[in-house]
Amino acid sequence: MKKNEYKIVEDYMLEQMKDSAHDKHHVYRVLNFALDIAYHEVATNDIALDILVAACLLHDIGREKQFANPGSCHAQIGGEMAYEFLSSIEFIKWSKQKALHVKECISTHRYRRDNKPQSIEAKILFDADKLDASGALGIARTLMYEGEVKEPLYRLDENGKVITGDGGADISTFFQEYNYKLKHIYDSFYTERAKELAVERKKTAEDFYNRLYNEITMNYENGLRKYQTYLESV
Repeated sequence: MKKNEYKIVEDYMLEQMKDSAHDKHHVYRVLNFALDIAYHEVATNDIALDILVAACLLHDIGREKQFANPGSCHAQIGGEMAYEFLSSIEFIKWSKQKALHVKECISTHRYRRDNKPQSIEAKILFDADKLDASGALGIARTLMYEGEVKEPLYRLDENGKVITGDGGADISTFFQEYNYKLKHIYDSFYTERAKELAVERKKTAEDFYNRLYNEITMNYENGLRKYQTYLESV
């Protein structure tokens, strides 16, 4: 594609991005990661950069529909939307095969064990998207999203301890989301470049998680003792 053709794809993406945790800046960071990975992979893989760039730009366009219907999958929705969009633009004239390739990349970029990416372009998109969910950025985006859906930072059990269980399908706090998904991201990368970039980001995330947990725990333990002492004096 030519520069002005990418602009059409980019403008369509900008119309769809309304989620603060998955905004246009997330899309551009994913694209930047993907191009970095691609330039490291090009020596051993034949990479279709036009497919990769289009998939990166459009990978989260289904987010708004998933937000409206939490039971749906933004990756599947976004893949369909991208296919229909690319197939409908006569100016770009994407072939059905190329549009389907973009759809496949998008539909497999979500962190799920039952729908893994197959092509090198899909694997690069997957890795680039997961890199943006790692490290300090990943934590910041998670906290933003938890606030957007009005979930608390943490919950306490009956003993006053922070609940850190992964929560399964009933994730409701930052600590549960971290243990359900964020801490496992570092084991899921396909490309060596993504694994390399993730090393330092993993340590940053672990340090933040542990520090936050310790600060909250210390506050409750010290505060509870002081509160009990106060109650006994009144």
